[in-house]
Amino acid sequence: MHAPQTQPPLDPEILLLAYRTGIFPMADARADPEVFWVEPRRRAILPLDHFHCSHSLAKVLRRGTFEVTCNRAFERVIAECAAPRRDEGETWISGRIEASYIELHRRGIAHSVECWQEGELVGGLYGVGFDRVFCGESMFSRRTDASKVALAWLVAALRQAGAVLLDCQFMTDHLASLGAVEISQSEYLERLRAAQIPTEGDGAAEGLGEGLGAGVAGLAAGLGEAEGLAAGAALPSGFGAVLAAAAGAGLSSSPGNFIAQSLIQTS
Repeated sequence: MHAPQTQPPLDPEILLLAYRTGIFPMADARADPEVFWVEPRRRAILPLDHFHCSHSLAKVLRRGTFEVTCNRAFERVIAECAAPRRDEGETWISGRIEASYIELHRRGIAHSVECWQEGELVGGLYGVGFDRVFCGESMFSRRTDASKVALAWLVAALRQAGAVLLDCQFMTDHLASLGAVEISQSEYLERLRAAQIPTEGDGAAEGLGEGLGAGVAGLAAGLGEAEGLAAGAALPSGFGAVLAAAAGAGLSSSPGNFIAQSLIQTS
C-alpha cells in the first residue's frame, strides 16, 4: 500500500536533470509532503571493476539460492524499501517520492532488481539509470544475503551494458564490505560528467556536460535537448546480456555461477 500524499509527484524531467547535476531528493518522514535536495560533500560509489565478491557470497550465487529478475516488481521493491526497519528511524522515502520514482519507472528510467525465494519477494534494490550511470537509491533484504545478491547482479548487468558509474550516495559498512569507496563531491561531478555519454541507441547528450553544477533551474532550458536521452535501457539490456553470456558459457541453468566467476576474477 502506498503512503498518502497531498503534493503531486515531482516533475520527472526536473527529477532526472537533478540526477544529471549530482543532487537527489529526500524527505523527513513517510508522510512528509515536502522534499529537500541533497548534495553530499562526500559521495559513495562502487567501482564496477572492484566489486568485492566474498567466497560466501560466491557460494550463494553459485547455488542459485534466489531467483533474480529485473523490473518484475518495481512498485513492490520501492514499497519494501520504504517500510519501517528495526533500529532505524523514519524512512526518507515519502509517499510523494515513491510516486515520483514509480513515474520514472513507467518512463523506463528507474529500474529494480528483485530476489525471489519460492515465489516470495525477499530482497531487492531500485535506482535511476541514464547514459552510463546508475544511481542506486535503496535496497532491502528479508533473507540473509538477498540484498548482496541483488547488488552482485546489478554490478554484472551494468558491466555488460558498458556503464561506468554506480552511485551509492552515502557510505555504509555494508557497502564498504562490498567494495564501495568514498570520494569528494567535486570528483563525483567529474566522473558524472564523463559518464554522461549515452549508451548505444540513447542519442547524444551534447551541451549537458557544460551545465553540470549550474543547478536544476539552470538546466531547465535544456529540457528539449534532454528529451529521449534517458531511455535508461542500460540495466535491462545488461541484465539480458548477462543471461545470454551465461547461456553462451553453458551456464544457462545457473547464471549465478557465471556471475560469481566473472566477479571473482575482478574483485
